[in-house]
Amino acid sequence: MSEYIATFHTHLAAMRSQRTLKGGGISARLSPVPRALSASCGTCVRYEAEDPCVSSMDRDLERIVKCMPDGETYEPVLEKD
Repeated sequence: MSEYIATFHTHLAAMRSQRTLKGGGISARLSPVPRALSASCGTCVRYEAEDPCVSSMDRDLERIVKCMPDGETYEPVLEKD
């Protein structure tokens, strides 16, 4: 199981994605975007899953990163234009 952070262009997209993840049995929470990452709306979804769950994300997804064990670095998983 890995921890992921998904950032979005809108706060509403983050809320929708969190709801979809939780509906699928995945623990997910809204959180401020870490300083090392940037996002248009400033809100991200943090969640733990076996895979990045791209299909559960709202269309206004900005990017998904995988959190590294040190808690301060991130590995890019998906970046949308």
